[in-house]
Amino acid sequence: MKNSKFIVLFIFSLVFTFSAFAQKGKKEKISFKVYGNCPQCKERIEDACDVKGIKAAEWNVDTKMMQIIYVPEKISLEKVHQLIADCGHDTDLKKAIEVVYQKLPDCCLYREKPNTHHD
Repeated sequence: MKNSKFIVLFIFSLVFTFSAFAQKGKKEKISFKVYGNCPQCKERIEDACDVKGIKAAEWNVDTKMMQIIYVPEKISLEKVHQLIADCGHDTDLKKAIEVVYQKLPDCCLYREKPNTHHD
């Protein structure tokens, strides 16, 4: 009887432990607007998101929508927006500082020349 209680307790603790681990590292998917004009912008924006905690990042040149799969335990959504703003691109939450924005190639200056590469 003592062994069966031990086995039940052991199995219960294993199940509890595995369920706790399953919750860790949970990924979330989010979409938001990022401003830019061209394939150069796409490369720059997606490269800015190549950091620990972001599993996937894709920016659509036509719709200006960014899709991110990230792990909130490793990186905050605010930090994701800041990474993009730091490379010169505005998002829904963060605006790139003017000095960084002005260093973008002319075709990428979306504030002055939106949709430079599109009809």
